[in-house]
Amino acid sequence: MKRKLAVGAVLSASALLAGAIQAGAGMAQAAPVPAPAQERAALLAQAGTEAPATARALGLGGTEKLVAKDVVTDSNGNRHVRYERTYNGLPVLGGDLIVHQDSRGSVKSVDKAAKADIAPASLAPKLSADQASAKATGAVKATIGNAKDADEPALTSVDRTGAARLVVWAATGTPRLAYETLVEGMRADGTPSSQRVVTDATSGEVLSAHEGVQTANAAGTGNGVFVGSVPLTTNFTGSTYELKDATRGGQYTVGLANKTGGNGTLYTDADNAWGNGTASNGQSAAVDAQYGAAATWDFYKNTFSRNGIRNDGVGAFSRVHYGRNYVNAFWSDSCFCMTYGDGASNTHPLTELDVSGHEMSHGVTANTAGLNYSGESGGLNEATSDIFGTAVEFYANLAADKGDYLIGELIDLNGNGTPLRYMDKPSKDGKSADNWSSTVGSLNVHYSSGVANHFFYLLSEGSGAKTINGVAYNSPTYTGATVTGIGRDKALQVWYRALTVYMTSTTNYQGARVATLKAAGDLYGSTSAEYQAVAAAWSGVNVN
Repeated sequence: MKRKLAVGAVLSASALLAGAIQAGAGMAQAAPVPAPAQERAALLAQAGTEAPATARALGLGGTEKLVAKDVVTDSNGNRHVRYERTYNGLPVLGGDLIVHQDSRGSVKSVDKAAKADIAPASLAPKLSADQASAKATGAVKATIGNAKDADEPALTSVDRTGAARLVVWAATGTPRLAYETLVEGMRADGTPSSQRVVTDATSGEVLSAHEGVQTANAAGTGNGVFVGSVPLTTNFTGSTYELKDATRGGQYTVGLANKTGGNGTLYTDADNAWGNGTASNGQSAAVDAQYGAAATWDFYKNTFSRNGIRNDGVGAFSRVHYGRNYVNAFWSDSCFCMTYGDGASNTHPLTELDVSGHEMSHGVTANTAGLNYSGESGGLNEATSDIFGTAVEFYANLAADKGDYLIGELIDLNGNGTPLRYMDKPSKDGKSADNWSSTVGSLNVHYSSGVANHFFYLLSEGSGAKTINGVAYNSPTYTGATVTGIGRDKALQVWYRALTVYMTSTTNYQGARVATLKAAGDLYGSTSAEYQAVAAAWSGVNVN
């Protein structure tokens, strides 16, 4: 899956789920315990071994099986196991669930993406896989030349269609037998397209079409376009230095030489001094990208004890100089990599720090809640990346790019010096929603994200006027009531725990409220000021 930074809007994120369980009144649980890669693997293996018993405890049918995806363990021994589900051997899309267990392994509660029983009327498809593949291809081709809005460039070609696979569709409506087909192509601005199309196995009706491209040991020094002068951890081979960091999962940066495919060429250097701060020097954008990956890694590790994007100790890689005049950046799950264009006239790279943090956070969302990239869950997906991208910027605290609640303020995609997004009052961009309404889910996900961005700002800083790091903010509330913030550090802990422990693929804004309240109850107690602040901040954006 890929996520991109949308011009005129901003980068991407996922959806939060509903469902709720409260910590004991006034009693907060300890924070999650960090798990090294080996321990995490053992926990996943244990969850897999226990999956049949867990399925029985949940009352799932004999044809349903659970596949462990992630495990979060609290310091008191409680576990939160995220499972995908199969039915008669078929993947259930929208069947993910989170099982909350006590220290003895007994099930306390469960959060499900799909509330309905998984029992499709038939498992005998009327369409063949080839017919389903053709239906999916035709549906995507029918969109060539048409853009949904200004922030999603029109599809220009369909280049490849994968084999259709049988699945059970449970994300919306009554669970039914369906086919899932990957249709790949290209958009007008040079962004690759990778659409997963779900079609009814009986009628061929298109049930869903989600775009997967979502739009960010030796001691070296770098001078980037946006990060300024920064230290870099590089690798010395004995004869040359490589822009590769063994201390952060082996993550590295390559140049694509304006191509739109391939793994690129690893950057090397003779003196371990990289870039000169200008876009005309090809290494400068690479410095931004490598530093951005390192800052994102360090932020997640030191803030949440998360060991890399997948929490498995493996670093992603970054690709710079993608295409020609490509005014975007994107994360791709398929290559586990971050890609940056060079912008207008190939002189304005998209390598700003909060873009890096935003885009790579899509990878974190994909490996935790897996928020669907459409409707309200899509807005939550985007907001999650805005929230963590902003947090990476504050965490790095660079002189050249101080932390702020503005998204993409340095890359100037609007051409007038304004940022792509404002978290204190999202509607300042002319398109984003400040507050929830029944029509929010129909907006482009880069604009429906405004509700969660506004919530996070209120929870962190509170309402009203203030100046932070030289930037003036003035955040309103839906009712005009005053909201007092709990500070960004606590707000981040609440959002991350909600994302990793309680949100599922279909979480909407009401579900996000429930998830964050449960998270606040776990961390600070259900009678705490922090818990009350979460409730007040959601009321401030009309989510009650």
